Amino acid sequence: MDIMEKTFYLQKRLEGRTKNLGKGKYGRVLRMARKPGKEEYVKTLQITGAGLALIGALGFVIFLFWKEGLPFLGDLLGL
Repeated sequence: MDIMEKTFYLQKRLEGRTKNLGKGKYGRVLRMARKPGKEEYVKTLQITGAGLALIGALGFVIFLFWKEGLPFLGDLLGL
């Protein structure tokens, strides 16, 4: 099999896989998908950033509690 036959075979396989892409169980989702507008994109970034900051702050509070709070409680209780 020469390089042209291999290329033709690979191209046919790839086209066969993508031929029914919009007709499967995710086809409706793909047809409804659209590029978000600037306003929607900015709102998504704000919500994601707020969630990231909240999770980071919570992790930092837990870290401080383990580092400073537990020894303080141990000293307070005489452990």
